[in-house]
Order: sequence, then structure tokens, then C-alpha cells
Amino acid sequence: MHEKQVLITGGTNGIGLAAAKALAALGAHVAIVGRNAVRTKVAAAEIQVRAHKDARVTSFVADLASQAAVRRLAAEVLLRHARIDVLINNAGAMNRSRQLTQDGIELTWAVNHLAPFLLTTLLLDRLIASAPSRIITTASDAHRGADIPFHDLNAENGYSGFLKYKQTKLANILFAQELARRLAGTGVVSSSFHPGLVASGFNQNNGALMSLAMLVLRPLSRSVEKGAETLIWLAHAANPADIDGGYFVDLSRRLPSPQARDTQAARRLWQVSEQQCAGPAPS
Repeated sequence: MHEKQVLITGGTNGIGLAAAKALAALGAHVAIVGRNAVRTKVAAAEIQVRAHKDARVTSFVADLASQAAVRRLAAEVLLRHARIDVLINNAGAMNRSRQLTQDGIELTWAVNHLAPFLLTTLLLDRLIASAPSRIITTASDAHRGADIPFHDLNAENGYSGFLKYKQTKLANILFAQELARRLAGTGVVSSSFHPGLVASGFNQNNGALMSLAMLVLRPLSRSVEKGAETLIWLAHAANPADIDGGYFVDLSRRLPSPQARDTQAARRLWQVSEQQCAGPAPS
């Protein structure tokens, strides 16, 4: 990883921060993306303390719920970094109540799926120019049992926070697989992974009852360092030819659900995502 440039969203806490620290310690230049400016600054300082002496740590602040903000983020990344060797789409959330973004899109879908889709496509030329390079998307085994609700992506006919989360994790896997297909022969590989149930700050934004549930599950959870192991391995140790298009759990390639292996759904999802991200770029 020495001198490799890594960009990771959701890099201010949880497995994102753990992976950022580990990759910087290996000598990678690490750029993190966070939503809160103060927290992002603190996280960057924590990473720098653990970093190899030659590693540079940079940070970006962006609200990934906003497509205009994602476009500005991509422009800033391209301006500040001449190459991108590893893009890690790690930011994600689950929301108990249905909310719409300023773009009119259901919030969980916007942050968990459309943000990585848009950011990745905006950075693709730089990733191809930096090949061999890697794109890694944080998914989850929660995708099992879900389908993509093409007829109701905005959950207008009923909303369940966990079901919408499951749908976005399925979308993450389909996106990673379709991306691998489209990038065949470019030297850029795409994969997704399940970090496991991790003891982090995830799902603490949904009220006291959900926070209590996460507290009860904590003894059954793995550490953020353990949850980040597969991510770190995919970023540097895995053979690129062996990981392209794959879904990974605990350093091993696993078969995702039948819905996650539906190539037609993956292509349709790509087309729909392009349409949902077709708004004008910021001036």
C-alpha cells in the first residue's frame, strides 16, 4: 500500500475509521470523507497518529444525501488527488422513519446506494487512469430476503426502516457486480463485502429503543477492527483477479442471495440509478 492513494467514505468512525488507520499504517495516503467537519478533522488527526511516516492524510466534508454535494465532493477529490488507487464506498445509514432528501429521494436509498453510485461514476476516469485500482463497497448479509422495489423506490406505498436498509444492501452488491462487468479489461476491479455485526455507532440515530437494542446486541458483536479486516484485505492483500465482482465475508468469497445474482436486475438498477442521478451539476 506504500504511496497508494485511498479514498474512503464513512471514514470518521466504525469500520471506516479502523480501515483508514490500518491502511495509513501500511503506508497508504488516505483521504476520508465525513459529514461533520469537526468529527472529520478529529478522525484525520487520529489516523495521522497511526500512519506510516510517509503517509499523507487528507479529509473532505460532504453530506452524501445531497447529489449536489456528492458532485462537489468528486470535483474536489479530482482537483486534490492526481490518482485514486482504492475507492472505498463505506458510508451508510438506517433510518427508522421515511424521509426525503432535497432531491426528492428516500434518504436511506440516497445515502446507501445513489451516493456511492454517483461518486464512483464521477471518479471512474481517474480510477481507470490509475489502474490497477480497486473499488470496494460495504454491503451486508442483511441483503438476504430482499428484492429491489423498482415499482416503489421511494417507499411511497409503505415504509420499514430495516426493509429499506436490506434493499440498499442488495443494491450495493448488484452495483458492485455490474460495475465489475462494465470495467472488464480496464484494470479496475470491483467487489463488495459484509463486515459482520459490528460494535460501532451504527444505528444510534433512531431513538432510544433502537439504541437499547444495539446495546443488547453489543456482546454478540465484533470489534470495529475485526469488522474492517475483510475491507483491509480487499484493499491491498487480495489478488485482484480473484476478487473482481465478488461478495466477501471473513476473507472468503461467498455466494450472495439469488436476488443478488440477478444480472438483469443489476443492469436495470444501473439504468434506474443513472436516471435518478440525472439532475444538473452544480454551477
